[in-house]
Amino acid sequence: MIVLKTARELEIMREAGRISAAALQLVGEAVRPGVSTYELDKIAYDYIISQNAKPGFLHYGGFPASACISINNQVIHGIPSKHTIVKEGDIVSVDLGAVFEGYNGDNAATFAAGEVSAEAKRLMAVTQESLYEGIKAVQPGGRIGDIGAAIQRYVEARGYSVVRQFVGHGVGACLHEAPEVPNYGTPGRGVRLTPGMTLAIEPMVNQGTPEVNTLKDGWTVVTADGKLSAHFEHSIAITENGVVILTKA
Repeated sequence: MIVLKTARELEIMREAGRISAAALQLVGEAVRPGVSTYELDKIAYDYIISQNAKPGFLHYGGFPASACISINNQVIHGIPSKHTIVKEGDIVSVDLGAVFEGYNGDNAATFAAGEVSAEAKRLMAVTQESLYEGIKAVQPGGRIGDIGAAIQRYVEARGYSVVRQFVGHGVGACLHEAPEVPNYGTPGRGVRLTPGMTLAIEPMVNQGTPEVNTLKDGWTVVTADGKLSAHFEHSIAITENGVVILTKA
């Protein structure tokens, strides 16, 4: 069931989104060679708690940390560890969210550790821009397929692939709500976009094949061919006047 949010609920979600965005920005500023993913996760945890909020990912479905931190060919759901040290040239995807007064924010971005390759820079830029292409496709009265089609068209035209096994989603009182928001699709198809809907749009873009595998830890998803992956995400609200990005830094 798709839950439409009231004006009051959207105000709370704006604050959840603000906290999530600020936490993501702080973690991104700390990404550098020599830092552990555990340290990055602690930055997220400490900030979210300081804002009278809770980390939305911590213990969600058994996940052991406040942020998913995925490096290079890791697509999503990387588990932070004291033993995982960021190296020069890595690209580091961070996905995190905060719960404020019972409502979730959810956002992600991929950051460069030191000087990264031209290929990595281009992948990150294309993935980030594909997110905004998806957001631009959101119009009251439109369809879910409009979003995925815009992302897919932008990504594939530049020689990359979109992950199909994992998708965006509704967000609100639950971290994952209906409807699913694929990063591929057909314009004019799928659920109608209605004011009051809140969505997490999150293209996951691979340098090579769209196929992915899950590691033995049960969480970490990697590209099937070992090539790089990038991930960007915003939570948005659909209003009568268009789209509001809830997780704008």
